[in-house]
Amino acid sequence: MKRESNKLTAAATWGLLAAWALHDTEEVVMVPRWVRTHVPELRERFPRVPETVWRRLESVDAREFGTAVAAMAVVLAAACADGHRTGGRSAVYQTALNAFGLHGLVHLTQAAAMRGYTPGSVTTPLVVLPFPLWARGRLRRSGVLRPTRPRDLAQGLAFAAVAAVGTHTLAQGVLRRR
Repeated sequence: MKRESNKLTAAATWGLLAAWALHDTEEVVMVPRWVRTHVPELRERFPRVPETVWRRLESVDAREFGTAVAAMAVVLAAACADGHRTGGRSAVYQTALNAFGLHGLVHLTQAAAMRGYTPGSVTTPLVVLPFPLWARGRLRRSGVLRPTRPRDLAQGLAFAAVAAVGTHTLAQGVLRRR
């Protein structure tokens, strides 16, 4: 029974990294081209967005985006390792798990606002939303899932936002130095 529990905990913790990698593969492949072809349309549809936002978005090339994704892999791997080490009890891991699922809602909102495809919207209903639900269920049955409060959802969204901004900032810095 203990071995089966360890396998399920490993699937719930390291599975987050695998689910994230699958999802971010879609983004790495699609983001650079999608941004190039859709920023003019976005400018027209959302005229109140400051021009600096559009210029910044246009300046993200495949190298910078790929570097940011690699940095995010390190962040997520650390959270998953901590989750595995603690049998899924880690607050960092559970926050990252929540963040992954919640960021899927952002993808769906983006696709709805665009009334079409946006990078990440294909793997969101297939991986991003189902995996955290499965993993949280597994952790709940194991008795290690912390009760979820509104504050935990806010922390998950903040974790996702800070990690995204931080990894993109790191990528910019690394590539500027080269």
